[in-house]
Amino acid sequence: MVLLVRHGRTPTTGQVLPGRAPGLLLSDEGRAQAEAVAERIGQLADTADGKGRRAPVAVYASPLERTQETAKPIARRLGVRVRSDRGLLECDFGEWTGGKLADLAKKPEWATVQRNPSGFRFPSGESFLEMQTRMASALARLVERHPGETVVAVSHADPIKAAVAQAAGTPLDLFQRLTVAPCSVSALAYTGHGPFVLTVNSTDSLTALAIA
Repeated sequence: MVLLVRHGRTPTTGQVLPGRAPGLLLSDEGRAQAEAVAERIGQLADTADGKGRRAPVAVYASPLERTQETAKPIARRLGVRVRSDRGLLECDFGEWTGGKLADLAKKPEWATVQRNPSGFRFPSGESFLEMQTRMASALARLVERHPGETVVAVSHADPIKAAVAQAAGTPLDLFQRLTVAPCSVSALAYTGHGPFVLTVNSTDSLTALAIA
């Protein structure tokens, strides 16, 4: 099982498309969110029974500061260290990096981003399809590295939504219909019969999660 955690809120969440630009840290609210999700994941570990519920054994995170900051309380609660994985990085928004969302929404390409993302590539950046393939490959590596175990992967909204869509067999062009809030948890179970989506955008207790 992979617990996909979006990083906590930053001072620019919902206002700017930060992408991979360095130096963006969590806000005070974001740090509180990170502590809260760490406790929720810790409670999942506390109720692990070795069968349906398994304590997370590893915490991975995108190399960006906001994901690393979010991952640290989780790792501390579980008694492990944070491991960086570039496959969990935010989409490369290219020339759109750092743009204000209000301004970007006025671009004619914005409609394509929302309605036909599979056919869009950010100028000098990554396509949504490349992002989804990269994210799915990263999760496949983690699953192969931790067979039968539970791991935490701290990433970003679009990569998490794309991973959930891929696991559910949902076309990439519909992935924008998913919502992944800051420090929400989306859980995917990988089995011999393929992936299963256990929860999406959870901000509540995780103790009921189990692989059937």
